[in-house]
Amino acid sequence: MKKVLSLICFFSFILSFNSLFAQDTAAALGADLINYKKRSPVYDYSENNLNNMDTIPDFDNKPNKLMISGTIYQYDGTPAADVILYVYQPDEDGNFEMKRDSNRKRYVHHSGWIKTDADGKYTLYTFMPGKYKHTKELKQIHRVVKEPGKPEYDLNPFFFNDDPLIPELTLACRSRMINSMLKLEKKGTMYVATRDIKLPKNVLLDQ
Repeated sequence: MKKVLSLICFFSFILSFNSLFAQDTAAALGADLINYKKRSPVYDYSENNLNNMDTIPDFDNKPNKLMISGTIYQYDGTPAADVILYVYQPDEDGNFEMKRDSNRKRYVHHSGWIKTDADGKYTLYTFMPGKYKHTKELKQIHRVVKEPGKPEYDLNPFFFNDDPLIPELTLACRSRMINSMLKLEKKGTMYVATRDIKLPKNVLLDQ
């Protein structure tokens, strides 16, 4: 009888422990899920596919294809290795196409992640973004950077030197945009732009 009671107590303890462990695990997972939904999308990449080249979704179906390439440098001029560059953009009509992943987190469909190689090189295949009609907003591709050992931060977006709204900007605005301005060339069926990126010494400074 004592053995039976001992077994019952033992299994009751195991069940109680497993129940508490499951609750703690669920709570932890719930916290992780909340943090996942709130964190910057620069972290939402697939490690298996992360390299110094990426292609924005729907690239093959877009008429105005665009290749952007260059080198990312540290503020002292040395190539910046293992830097993650996250880009996102509107479609050709100026709309951000939003979707949800398996955890119901909203994300911009036309986005991509690049991790620079040892030489700081990167290449992005995308398409020309549009802008909202009847608004004075420049065409742009947004950028977020994550350096090893540092928090993520925004860079000025990529702008386009042929944007018809640029002449309306002040000289101060244009001077701030110069380091992120893309000069397009047409090569075959694709627009091509080369733009090196120099990371700021102080992340509070604008790029």
